[in-house]
Amino acid sequence: MDTNTLLNQFEADKIISRIWKRDHTVWKPDPTEITNRLGWLDIIQRVQPELPDLVNLRESLLDEGYTHVLLLGMGGSSLAPEVFAKTFPDAEGLHLAVLDSTDPGAVLAADRSHNPAHTLYIVATKSGGTVETLSFLHYFYNRALKTLGEAEAGRHFIAITDPGSKLEKLAQAHNFRAAYLNDPDIGGRFSALSFFGLLPATLRGVDTVQLSQHAIQAAITCAPDAPLEQNPGAQIGIKIAAAALQGRDKLTFVLSPKIAAFGDWVEQLIAESTGKEGRGILPVVGEPLGSPESYGKDRYFVHIGIEGEPPIAALDALEAAGHPVMRISLADRYALGEQFFIWEFATAVAGHILGINPFDQPNVESAKVMARRMMKTYRETGSLPTEKSAPLSKEALAGFLEAAVPGDYFSLQAYLTPTPQTEAALQRIRLWVRDTKKLATTLGFGPRFLHSTGQLHKGDRGNGLFVQITSDAGDDLAIPDGMGGDTSSVTFQTLKMAQALGDAAALEQAGRRVLRLHITGDGELEI
Repeated sequence: MDTNTLLNQFEADKIISRIWKRDHTVWKPDPTEITNRLGWLDIIQRVQPELPDLVNLRESLLDEGYTHVLLLGMGGSSLAPEVFAKTFPDAEGLHLAVLDSTDPGAVLAADRSHNPAHTLYIVATKSGGTVETLSFLHYFYNRALKTLGEAEAGRHFIAITDPGSKLEKLAQAHNFRAAYLNDPDIGGRFSALSFFGLLPATLRGVDTVQLSQHAIQAAITCAPDAPLEQNPGAQIGIKIAAAALQGRDKLTFVLSPKIAAFGDWVEQLIAESTGKEGRGILPVVGEPLGSPESYGKDRYFVHIGIEGEPPIAALDALEAAGHPVMRISLADRYALGEQFFIWEFATAVAGHILGINPFDQPNVESAKVMARRMMKTYRETGSLPTEKSAPLSKEALAGFLEAAVPGDYFSLQAYLTPTPQTEAALQRIRLWVRDTKKLATTLGFGPRFLHSTGQLHKGDRGNGLFVQITSDAGDDLAIPDGMGGDTSSVTFQTLKMAQALGDAAALEQAGRRVLRLHITGDGELEI
C-alpha cells in the first residue's frame, strides 16, 4: 500500500482524532496495555507546573556541594537521560552520567568516577523491580552508607518510579531525598518527556522550559485539527510503515554528531514498539555511511541534522542511486524536544498500519525467564550451565553468515565492558559484515540492548543473524543481597553471564539463528 492510499485511508477512518481520543481500537480490539499506555500524548503539558521545582532541586544540590549525578536505570528509564548527558555536555548544572550495564568493569568505572559525598544517585525504574537497577541500587547505596553513614546516605538518592512500586517503598524506608512518582499510564520507551527524562535533564542544566516548548509545538502540529499533510508524526509514521511493508524495513538513521545520542533512544522506541507478531521495523543506528554498493534494497535512510551543517556527499550518492532518504533539519539541539514527541506519535501511527500494539512487549519476558533459570542453576550448583561457544575468528563468522539471504540483518551483541576501544573494534566487525554481505547491521552492549532491541529480536519475522560475544571476567564485584547488608549471593559477572545465556536460549527457542563466541584470557576482539 503506497503513502497516498494510506493518507486517504487515515482521513476516512479519522485515525488521528481517534488516537487523541485514546481509542484503543486504532490498534487492537482488546484495550489491554493500550488504554493505560497513552499518557505520553499530553504529559508535556501536565508536567509544566513541576519544572520550577526541578530547577529549585538543582540549585539546592549545587549549593550543598553536589557536583555529579549518576543515573541508575535500564532501557526507557536511562536512554533519554543519556541523550541529555551527551547532547548538552556544556550545560551549567551537575555532571550527568548513566549506568545501564551489569558488566563489572562498567560498574567499577562508575564507582571510581563518583565520590558518594558529592554525588546524587537517581534510581529510575517504572516497575520498581528491574533486576539490574535494584542491583545497582544495592551496590551504590551500600557504598554511600559506608562513606557517609546511615543518617546521610539516603539524602544522596532520588527515585523515579510508578506509584506503589517496590522502589517507592524502598525510598521511604531508607529516607531518600525524594521520590518522583511518574504517570503510570506511560510506558518506559514513551517517557522521555516525563520525570524520567526531564528530571535528569534539569539537573544537568538543560533548559527544560525551552525543550518543552518545542515538544508542545510538536504536539500541536500532530493534533487532530492540524492538516494531515502538515502533521509530521503522521507523515513519518505512514512513510516508514509503508516502506516496511514494501520491504524497506531497515530504517537507517544518519544523525548530526551534535545529536548522535538521540539514535539509541529512537532505536528502542521503534524496535520495541514494532517488532512483534512476525512484523517489525529494524532501526539501524551508529552504522557509518558506506558507498551505494554496500547496501541491499531493504534500506530507508533518515537524516536528522542541524541547520547550517554542510551536506553529506555519501547520503546524496545513496539518494542518487535510488535509495529513499528522509531529511529532517533542526534549528538547534533544543529542537530534540520536537523529535521526542514526533517520533513517539509516528511510532503509534506505524503500529496502526502494521496491525500491532506498539505499547506492549510480549517477547521481552522470555529472556528474563531463561536468565532466571540460569540463576537458579547457579544457586543450586555454584556455577552457570555450560553452553557451547567458539573462539572469535573471521572463519567462525564467515561460516555462520553463509546462511544469510537478502533482507536479513546482522545483530552483534557484546556482553563486554563498554569502552571506546571495544566499541571501535566491534564497529570494524560490523562494517566488515555490511560490506561483504550487504546486510543491515546493529550493535548492542548486553544486557543494555535487552531493554531496547530484545523484543524485536524475538518478535519479528525471524530474519536476524545473532552473534553473541562474551568474555572471561576481569575484576568482579559482589551484588549486595539488600540495602545495608554485607551478604552477597551473586556477582555482577554472574548476573551478566546469566542474562547472556538466557537471551541466547530465548533466541534459539524462538527459532533464531545464533552464534556464541567467547574471548578467553587475553584474547583480542579482532577478526
